[in-house]
Amino acid sequence: MEDRIGKLLRAANLKLALAESCTGGLVSHRITNVPGSSEYYLGSVTGYSDEAKRLILNVDPVTLVQYGAVSRETVLEMADGVRKIFAGSEIPLERVIGMSVSGIAGPGGGMPEKPVGLVWIGLSAADGHWAWRYLWSGDRVKNKELSAQQLLDLLGSYLNRNMPPEDL
Repeated sequence: MEDRIGKLLRAANLKLALAESCTGGLVSHRITNVPGSSEYYLGSVTGYSDEAKRLILNVDPVTLVQYGAVSRETVLEMADGVRKIFAGSEIPLERVIGMSVSGIAGPGGGMPEKPVGLVWIGLSAADGHWAWRYLWSGDRVKNKELSAQQLLDLLGSYLNRNMPPEDL
């Protein structure tokens, strides 16, 4: 999957930046396992805490209070924030795809309205922004693995112009 993502990013002349929370850098790890990934992969921010989401990724404090760290609103702001971090005079914003993931990996931390296994994945690009909700039933490691794989699957779908409907 990572090889295919790299080929698609190169072909589209796009770069990738990631904002990871519950996956703790797992997606970045997978992307950088591919030789030559520095051609299309800019880097990541592992914004695990709310403070990191606010201070580094520029998530609005009101968003975190009103919707929580695991929400559509937060992952959209994370994806937009990481895009802006890595874009600049050398790399125009319109060439950067920002993706984000935030969730409750478990075994603790869940609540009735946000159970263990709940994950939101966001994507921000020049042509729009989208978010998807998932509910995994694995243990902590499995939930992280499923989230990382789903993020890569969504990126591949975006690059192939075949995305699933988003969760509103």
